Amino acid sequence: MKLEGKVVVAQGGGPTAVINESLVGVVLESRKFPQITKVYGAVNGVRGIINEDFLDLTQETTNNLERVAVTPSSALFSTRDKPDKAYCQEIFKVFKAHDVRYFFYIGGNDSADTVRIVNEEAERSNYEFRAIHIPKTIDNDLMVNDHTPGYGSAAKFVAQSFIGLNLDNRALPGVHIGVVMGRHSGFLTAASSIAQKYPDDGPHLIYVPEKAFRMDHFLTDVKKIYDRHGRCIVAVSEGVADENGVPVLEKLGSREKDSHGNVSLSGTGALGDLLVKEVKEKLSIGRVRSDTFGYLQRSFMGCVSDVDQREAREVGEKAAQFAIWQNVDGSITIHRTGYYSVDYKLSSLKEVAAKTKLMPEEFLNKEGNNVTDAFKYYLTPLLGSNMPSASMLRAPRADKILNLRK
Repeated sequence: MKLEGKVVVAQGGGPTAVINESLVGVVLESRKFPQITKVYGAVNGVRGIINEDFLDLTQETTNNLERVAVTPSSALFSTRDKPDKAYCQEIFKVFKAHDVRYFFYIGGNDSADTVRIVNEEAERSNYEFRAIHIPKTIDNDLMVNDHTPGYGSAAKFVAQSFIGLNLDNRALPGVHIGVVMGRHSGFLTAASSIAQKYPDDGPHLIYVPEKAFRMDHFLTDVKKIYDRHGRCIVAVSEGVADENGVPVLEKLGSREKDSHGNVSLSGTGALGDLLVKEVKEKLSIGRVRSDTFGYLQRSFMGCVSDVDQREAREVGEKAAQFAIWQNVDGSITIHRTGYYSVDYKLSSLKEVAAKTKLMPEEFLNKEGNNVTDAFKYYLTPLLGSNMPSASMLRAPRADKILNLRK
C-alpha cells in the first residue's frame, strides 16, 4: 500500500557538524517518491510543529540543499523542548490537519521518545502514519548504535585540540586541564586519547563519568605524572561524579538547571577552575591552566570527519526508504560490520528512546584514569581519512664545548 501525504522533518537537541547531511538525505530521498505531496521542514523542532511553522522544502533547490548539507549546525534550528503526552497530542493534531503521513525526527534519545509517543497517538486514532527517528548526538550515547552521526566530527575536534594542547604543554611545561562535554557518557572526552602518539604524550590522565571521581585520587595521579614527566595534561568530562553519582559541579553548589531538570554543566568554567585551584594549593605546582571546550566541539567547521558526513547522509536516506518503501516505523541504527564498514537497520523505538549508552568496561583502564587501546581501535576509523598527526624532532643533541653548568 502506498501511503500518500506530506513529510515533516525536524531537528532536535544540540546541533552537530553533520546534522544537515541527515536533513538533506531525508529531503532528497523523499522527493523521489510520487506519493509524497510535500516535504516540510519544521522550524525549531517540535515547537515549530505545534506552531505550524514550516518551510516547504519541496521548493528548495537541490544545489542549495547540497550546500546546506556541508554546513554545520541545525539549518532548521532546534529546541530543548521535551514533549510529554499532552504536547505530543498537539503535534499529532497538527499532523492530521496538514495531512502529514511521514514524520522524521533527527535527534538523541529524547527525540526518539517523542517519535515513540507521537506514533502511539497515531495508532490509537487509527491514522495511517509512519514515524522514524534518525540518530544524532555528539555524546555517542544512543543504545543499539555502534556510534552516532555527529560523534566522529566532535571527537575529531577534541582529538585535534588535545594534540595542540600536548604540543603547547611540551614546549612550556605545567599542568593543563581540558574539560569536555559529557554528562553521563565519556566517549567524547575519551577521544582526547588519540593525541597519545609518543610515550610521554598527553593527555596523561582521562576521567569520564563511567568511573567515580575522587579528588584525592586525582591529585595523587597528577603528582605521579608531574614527577615523572615534569608536566601533565588532563582530559575530564564535565559530568564526572562521586561514588554516589553526584556530579562534582553540583557538589560545588551549582543549582542552575536546564530545560530537562538536570544541573547545567556547560557554559561554565567552574569545574576547570576548581581542579586548577586544587592542584595549585595541594601540590604546589605554579603553572596550572584549564580550558572548558563548551559548545566549540559541536559545530566546528574546520575538522569535519568525511566518514561522519557520509554516514549522516545515509541515515537520512535510509529513514526515507524504510518509511516510504517499506511502510514501517522505528529508529535507524548503525551497526559495525568490519574494519571499517557499517550497515543500517531499523530498530524498535523502545530500544532507543530515553535510554543512555555508557562506555563499556573494556574501553577503560582499571585505575579509572585513562582509556585502553581497544577504545582507540574503535574510534580511529570514525575520525575520517584526513585526521592529522603531530611529529617530534628526532635529531641528536650536539656535543657541548662550554658547559656552563660545571
